[in-house]
Amino acid sequence: MAALFAGSGSAGADPLPVPYQFLAGVVPELTNPGGSAPGTNDWTCRPTPEHPNPVILVHGTAGNRQTNWATYAPLLANEGYCAFALTYGAHEELPWPISAIGGMKPIEESAAQLGAFVDRVLAATGAQKVDLVGHSQGTLMPTYWVKFLGGAEKVDKYISLAPLWHGTGAIELDANLSAFRTAGLDVAGPAMAPLCGACGQMVAGSRTLADLRAGGVYHQGITYTNIMTRYDEIVIPYSSGYEEGPNVTNIVLQDHCASDYGDHLSIAGEPVAAGFVLGALDPEHPRPVPCVFVPPVVG
Repeated sequence: MAALFAGSGSAGADPLPVPYQFLAGVVPELTNPGGSAPGTNDWTCRPTPEHPNPVILVHGTAGNRQTNWATYAPLLANEGYCAFALTYGAHEELPWPISAIGGMKPIEESAAQLGAFVDRVLAATGAQKVDLVGHSQGTLMPTYWVKFLGGAEKVDKYISLAPLWHGTGAIELDANLSAFRTAGLDVAGPAMAPLCGACGQMVAGSRTLADLRAGGVYHQGITYTNIMTRYDEIVIPYSSGYEEGPNVTNIVLQDHCASDYGDHLSIAGEPVAAGFVLGALDPEHPRPVPCVFVPPVVG
C-alpha cells in the first residue's frame, strides 16, 4: 500500500518508504538479524522544537525492535521525530532466531530494560521526556516502569495499540488457564515460565495485573491514548483495552472506519491506526484520519 502521510522529515532528506504491512519487518530481520527498523535508533538525532519528545516504540510479545515496527519507524522519521526502539525480554543467551524473540521474560525484568533504554535516549538526545507508542504487551509493560521503577516523570504521551488494561480473557483466572490448558498451552505453568514469563502475567485475574491495576493504571501527569480493534483475536474481549480516565482518549477503529478489518497484528501496520497515532503525538496539528480497507494480519 502506498504511503498515505506526507512526512516533513529532515531538510533535503528523501523520505523513507513506509510499508503499511505488519509483516514487512520479518524479511529485514532475516537478512539483518538484530538490526533496527529504518528510521529508528539514530543516536545522533536531536529533537526539534516541533517534536521535542523522542518516541520510544515498545513491541509486543514475540516481537522485537525490527519486526514490530516496519511501518512506524520510517513513518515517524519522515514526520521529523527522533524514533527509538528496543528489544526487551528476549532470551539473549540462546542462539538466533530464538534470541530475537522479545517480550518473553517477566514484565518486571522487561520494565527495568525499558527504563535503562529510556535513560539512554534522554541522555543522548538531551530531551526531558519521551512519548511511548506500544503494541500489545508493549502497552502494558511500560506501566510497571511508570508506577514502580521511577518512569512517571519521564513520559509525556502514552499511546497504546491493542492495549489490555484488564488482561486478555476478562473472566476468572482459573477459567482462563483451563481454556489454555485444554488447548495444550499452560501459559502460567512452571514449564511455560522459563520460555514466556510474561504470558501468564497478562491473563485476566493474574497477580501482576492486580498489582498494576491497584490504585489505577494511569498517572495524572501523562496523556494516554488507547487504540483498539473489534477484530482483536488476542486481547479478548477487545474492550479490555478500554479504560476511562481524565487524561485518556479511547478509540475503536471501526467507530471511525467500518472497512477496517485489522486485527491484533495488523493494527501495528495499518494506516487508519497510524493516523490516530500521529494525531495523538501532535494534537496541536490534527490531520484527517484515513478510512481505507484493512485486511487482518498483514494490515
